[in-house]
Amino acid sequence: MAQLDPLSPDWWVARLYAQLVARRDAIDFFDAYYTGNHPLPWLAPQARDEFRRILAMTRSNYMGLVCDATAERITIEGFRFGDASDADDDTWRIFQANNLDSDSEQSILEALISGQSYLLVAPNPRDGAVPHVWVEHASQAIVEFEPGSGRRVRAAGLKVWDDDWTGQVHATLYLPTTVYKFTARRLAVGSPSGPRWEHREVAGEQWPAPNPLGVVPLIEVPNNPRLLAGGVSELSDVTDIQDRVNKTLADRLITQDYGAFPQKWAVAWPQYVDEAQTVLTPPIDVGRDRMVSTEVAETRFGQWDSAPLDPYSAAKREDVKDIASRTRTPAQYLLGEMSNVNGETLKASESGLVSKVRQRRRPYAEAYEEAMRLARRIAGLAGDGDTRMETIFTNPEFRTEGELVDALVKMRGIGLPLDTVWERWGATPTERARWRDLLEQEANDPFIAQVARDLTGTSDVAPVER
Repeated sequence: MAQLDPLSPDWWVARLYAQLVARRDAIDFFDAYYTGNHPLPWLAPQARDEFRRILAMTRSNYMGLVCDATAERITIEGFRFGDASDADDDTWRIFQANNLDSDSEQSILEALISGQSYLLVAPNPRDGAVPHVWVEHASQAIVEFEPGSGRRVRAAGLKVWDDDWTGQVHATLYLPTTVYKFTARRLAVGSPSGPRWEHREVAGEQWPAPNPLGVVPLIEVPNNPRLLAGGVSELSDVTDIQDRVNKTLADRLITQDYGAFPQKWAVAWPQYVDEAQTVLTPPIDVGRDRMVSTEVAETRFGQWDSAPLDPYSAAKREDVKDIASRTRTPAQYLLGEMSNVNGETLKASESGLVSKVRQRRRPYAEAYEEAMRLARRIAGLAGDGDTRMETIFTNPEFRTEGELVDALVKMRGIGLPLDTVWERWGATPTERARWRDLLEQEANDPFIAQVARDLTGTSDVAPVER
């Protein structure tokens, strides 16, 4: 990089690729903990061969549950503008056309694990009304921000991927005004030098190409970001506790194999000499219908106490509680224990997780709103109200149906709009629109209107709210 001109395309691709490689170890580390591929607990070297089978059974994965418990409560169900009560149909159409119903949940999960994921927005040459919005993994994409902009203005972005067919590494560099494509030969693992990037030629295309958006279209989706460091993995400060859990489980399993069964002993057990003049101790044939006896008066029998396992279980519980308190994951999720719990107690136990989810999803919303604003601009839908875009999430609270219905009836009774009550129920914008149409049909059908009057005891059917 020292020989490259600062801020030149070659300088940017070398700089960003080096940053991407530097953080891949951390990404792989947290990904391994999420999938349960933890390092084996420490044991004395002389004991490892004997206990290798036991060590393989010690990994109890709580890290995956920590991420999943948060991710499953963050679901995007629409975008609306300003004071509108309904989600915007055009924005949702672009969202769904890019399979973001499911891919957005993947991007949020990957951000929880790695600390960040990315969204890449690009024009669609086949359908200008539906721009491309792709989700990118943190090991393949990176963004650098302009100094002094507080991670608000993106200076450059890099998307990298391996081509297994050709053995090459491809990279696309996004600058505010221009897009460049590079290629390099894949390096051997542990190679001390970086790849030698060359400008890639694409048949039938002209590169570098102008960037029609005027901004870097690669957008960071950070998890719990800090001002200078960016996104932080949800597992950043609990992997050590997971290691403690694994060590306790290893000790318990070893104790189960070698110390949980009472060891018997005998004193002055008679011996005999065989034909080769070898002193032998006869085996003791033990069974539930047998009695062990000897004619030697000095012989005594006994057994040692078995090693208790409860201390290991208690130690593991304490470590799991540490994970629960630090990540605000409900203890019943991690311990799998729940009995005689009423609704209020359950709600209180999950209040920390609900608060965390509400906090975590704010930076996710900002990233998705920026991506959808870019997509709307490409589709020719941009307007003055785009800056007032709001992401609609599902309610992160889990409540029983009876509790929820009771609360919604009371909310309706104090004058809240029917659409708001439906939203609190958890109906998506699409469902709410369909329900309004069905209510309008019912109001215009004399038979259904009469049935509704009979069921509700009212003289007329309430007008449909729009």
